[in-house]
Amino acid sequence: MLDLGWAELMVIGIVALIVVGPKDLPGLFRKVGQFVGKARGMAREFSRAMNDAADEAGVKDISKGLKAAANPVQAAAQGVRDTTTKIMDLDPESETGKLAAKRAEDSAKIKAASARAAAERKAKEAEAALKAAEDAEAQLADVQAPKPAETAAQSKDA
Repeated sequence: MLDLGWAELMVIGIVALIVVGPKDLPGLFRKVGQFVGKARGMAREFSRAMNDAADEAGVKDISKGLKAAANPVQAAAQGVRDTTTKIMDLDPESETGKLAAKRAEDSAKIKAASARAAAERKAKEAEAALKAAEDAEAQLADVQAPKPAETAAQSKDA
């Protein structure tokens, strides 16, 4: 695109202000903005049409081949990733698909059982903590409550 810096844009703005005048300048900038927007849209549409034509001609396949020749390790790694992705899409009616479904079901059962066990363990811990808190409160109440001998001594002094 055009390589314009702030200084060039400032000069263009000042010249436009002098030539067009301050009254019509906003309208001019609006028209220039619309024109630039239309030009970008046309360029985007042209680029998309060229990409579609290249796809139809098989340029993508040639490009992949060139990239594979330039970097064989990365191309091999991508091939492994693609193959792994294809393997994960199993036919549910095949033996492998049935085994994968059974493993997924067993995994879900194990997760549910472990979650239940963890919840029960936490409930027992909460009960034990509550019992300990109640015992501590009871001991505190016993310490703070006056004993009968102390109350008798206090009443004599009064």
